[in-house]
Amino acid sequence: MTTAHVSGIEPGASFRSRLALRATVTVTAGLSLLCVATGLALSAFLDREIDAAILSIAAIQAASLADGPSGEMHFHEWDLTPEEAVSVQDLVQYAQVWDETGTSLLRSQYMTSDLPVDPESLARASAGDLVWSRQEFGGARVRTLFYPLARLGAKHSTHVLQVAAPLTQRNAIVRSAVLFFCVLTVLLAVATYMGSWWLAGSAVRPIHAVIDQAEEIGARSLDRRIQAFADTREYRRLVQVLNTMLGRLQAGFDAQRRFTADASHELRSPLTAMRGEIEVALRRDREPEEYREVLNSTLEEVARLSRTSEELLTLARSDSQTLVPAPTEVDASDRVRRIAERLEGTADARGISLVVDAPAAMYVTIDPEMLDRITWNLVANALRHAASVVSIGISMEASDLVLVVRDDGPGLRGVDPESLFERFYRSDEARTPDGSIGGTGLGLSIVRALAESHGGSARGTTRAEGGAEFTVRLSQTLGAARRA
Repeated sequence: MTTAHVSGIEPGASFRSRLALRATVTVTAGLSLLCVATGLALSAFLDREIDAAILSIAAIQAASLADGPSGEMHFHEWDLTPEEAVSVQDLVQYAQVWDETGTSLLRSQYMTSDLPVDPESLARASAGDLVWSRQEFGGARVRTLFYPLARLGAKHSTHVLQVAAPLTQRNAIVRSAVLFFCVLTVLLAVATYMGSWWLAGSAVRPIHAVIDQAEEIGARSLDRRIQAFADTREYRRLVQVLNTMLGRLQAGFDAQRRFTADASHELRSPLTAMRGEIEVALRRDREPEEYREVLNSTLEEVARLSRTSEELLTLARSDSQTLVPAPTEVDASDRVRRIAERLEGTADARGISLVVDAPAAMYVTIDPEMLDRITWNLVANALRHAASVVSIGISMEASDLVLVVRDDGPGLRGVDPESLFERFYRSDEARTPDGSIGGTGLGLSIVRALAESHGGSARGTTRAEGGAEFTVRLSQTLGAARRA
C-alpha cells in the first residue's frame, strides 16, 4: 500500500511533473507550428524565385529564337564541356520548342530526351496563355512553363516554348530546413522539460517546508507557528494566512476547553448540592417538614440544572446552525410586558423599578419564543446590576424590531463589551449585592446567538449618564411590521 493511500490522499502526478510536462508540450507545440509555418513560407519563397527565374529564361530564349535573320530557331546557350554540364546539371534550365500538334521542333543541346508534354497545357499555351505545371523529367521533379511564341510574331503563331527547371535543390533546401527545425524542437523540448523541472522544484521547495512544519502541529501544540522561510510575497502571505488560521484554531480550542470546563462545573455544582442534601437527609429519620425542605431545595437545583442544560443545548444548536426561527405575527409589546410582569417579583425583592416603554400594540413577524428568551435574559442580567431602575424599550427601525434594556448600575467600565457575550463570562460587577453570583454566565451568549439566528445583532455599551445599555435588533422574516 502506497503512502498516498495510507494518508488518504489520492495518488496522482505531482505539481512539478505536471508543470514540466505542460511547459514542454506547450513549447513543442509552438515550435512545431513554427516549423510547419517556416517550411511553408520557405517553399513558397523558393517557388516564387524559381518561377521568376524560369519566366526570365523563357523571355530570353524566346527573344533568341526570333533573332535569326533566316527565321531559323536556335537557343542562346553557353558552350559547356561534358564534365561541366554534369557538374551543373541541377542548375541547367531545360528548353524545348513544340508546335501545336506536339511535334518537337528544337530542344536544348544538353538534353538527351524530350521534356514531358501535356497536351492540355500545350493547347492552352498555343491559344496564348502562360501555363505552369509540375512534371517528372529524368527521374526528378521539375517546374515547367509553357510559353506561347505567338507573342514574337505571326511566323511563330503555332509554336510553344517549354522551359523547365529541376526542383532537386529546392526540395533539398526545404528538407534540410525542416530537419533542422525538428532537431531544434527536440533539443528545446528536452531543455524546456529539464528547466521546468528545476524551476518547479525551486518553486515548491518552500511548500514542502511549510507542509513538514504544519504536519508537526497537532491539537496539543497549537501554540506553535510555521517558521518556514519563503522568499516571495505569495509564499510569505501563505505562511501568514496559515499562522493566522492556527491562531484562530488555538483560540477555538481554548474556548472549547474553557467551555467544557465551565459547563462541567455548572452541571456538577447542582448535582453536588443535591447529593449532599440527600445524603444528609438520609443519615437519620426526619420530620416530614424537614424532608419537604430537602425536596424543595433539590427541586431548585433540578430547575437550575435543567435551565443550564437548556441553555447549553441552545448554544450547541447555534454552533451547528440548526437554530432556526419559527416566525409568526405577534404583538411584541404584549410579549415584552408579560416578561416584565413575570420578573416584577424579583425586581421588587431587590428594590428595583421596572419601566416598560412600548406602544400599546406592535405587530411584527418574528419567533415569539426567541423574543421572550432574549427579553428575559436581558432584563434578568440588568436586574443583577441595576441600583434602582431597569427600563425596557421597544421600537421599530425600518423593518427591524429594536429592543433596548437599560440599567443604572456601574456600567461596562473596564470591561470589553464583546467579552460580555462570551460563554460563562462573569465580571466582578456581575455579583449580586449579597455576594452571590447570579446566573450561569450564558444569558448574554444566548441573546447574541438568538439575535444572529434571526438575522439581527446584539451589542452592549456604557451610557453617558451611567449604567449599561444593551441593544438587540431582530429582522423580520415575513413582511414589514404594522402598528395597531
